[in-house]
Amino acid sequence: MKHAEDLMARSMRVAPGGVHSNTRRITPQLMPKSGKGARVTTQDNKEYIDFHASFGPIILGHAYSKVTNFITEALQEQDLFGFGATEYEIRCCEKIVEHVPSAEKVLLTNSGTESTFHAIRVSRAITGRKKIIKFQGCYHGWHDYVARNMLSAKELIGKRDPGSAGMLDEAVDSTLVCRYNDLDDVEQTIKQNKDEVAAIIVEPIPHNIGCVLPQSGFLEGLRELTKQHGIVLIFDEVITGFRHGLGGYQQACGVTPDLTTLGKAIANGYPIAAVCGKAEIMDYFTTNPSGNALFAGTYNGHAVGTAAILATLDILETEPVYDHIYKLGATMRSGIQDIADRNGLPVTVKGFGSVFVPYFTRDTIENYEDLMKVDVESDLKFRRGMIEQGVLMIPLPMKRNHTMYALSQSDVDYTLEAAEKVMKAMGREA
Repeated sequence: MKHAEDLMARSMRVAPGGVHSNTRRITPQLMPKSGKGARVTTQDNKEYIDFHASFGPIILGHAYSKVTNFITEALQEQDLFGFGATEYEIRCCEKIVEHVPSAEKVLLTNSGTESTFHAIRVSRAITGRKKIIKFQGCYHGWHDYVARNMLSAKELIGKRDPGSAGMLDEAVDSTLVCRYNDLDDVEQTIKQNKDEVAAIIVEPIPHNIGCVLPQSGFLEGLRELTKQHGIVLIFDEVITGFRHGLGGYQQACGVTPDLTTLGKAIANGYPIAAVCGKAEIMDYFTTNPSGNALFAGTYNGHAVGTAAILATLDILETEPVYDHIYKLGATMRSGIQDIADRNGLPVTVKGFGSVFVPYFTRDTIENYEDLMKVDVESDLKFRRGMIEQGVLMIPLPMKRNHTMYALSQSDVDYTLEAAEKVMKAMGREA
């Protein structure tokens, strides 16, 4: 670990805190060196089976050859032009329209944060309203519109909780916060702000806080309420889109929003994202000559990202990726639950498809408030114990874990054996 400490010290001299996103500073402080398939190697030459998957984008595997080879070929003739649209950009948008139920037209961005920003801006443009509704615990990026009430302290749940210094009060106070899985709360908030709400933005599965599943009728209820009150419904599928199927979670649940934001697994970890939705809304962007909601970006549609999307989607379309990662996800969920029960640990394992999250509580998990019952210290002890066993589950409480296509059944078997060792030790200490 000495080499990692030296590297972090070097990094801290030239970058504030030494890392380039706030959740990358962890304990133990791992410093990545390389990744291949389902494994990552740190600068100390320690290898880990990777269930972190960089917070979810890595759906196939690290340095996946079919993706990297296609990108390399593309870059022999394309990079960045700054005019018109390339064949790759067009094909990417055609693929998204083909697969995502809400997508009639698409614009490419560079990150999920950019996509949610644009989705909210165009919602305000088309409705002429200022306010939006988000949900406690959901994360939609770092901009002022949405960076509030993400991981709130207990006393600030549902109250005014800006996520950063320097945010504009007007932006913070134009964002209303509701309780996830509580339609009554949403309806009351809409009525209290009659004809003022432009959009409701929601993670259809709030993966920022692990995996809190929507109760039956909740997403359908949001769709009905937004239609009744002329509100734009935005599904933030930056995490769920393409990880939970080619059509995203909206296809799985049968609810079609007005706008959708996509990213992460769409390109197996390469930096590209998208905003898509109904043509009548998307045409408000200034990429359309008659639009009035500004949309611009020098690097939008760069060949690296578009090639990555095309290569990734080709694999998702033609190979049994979802069968494989869903099967391994189910094995991990049931396996960890059985191990916890055997060792007398109060754990509830939640998840969907390729995602699994062990919550250290026996209580139900239906909204952010329920997470206050989780034993955070035990959660961290488990994750750090797994790292000692050569399994990377990011040592941040209640964060989701992911299976990927490169992961094998033997990797899962080893991981469950490691979980048995860690939980058995935790059970003896309890």
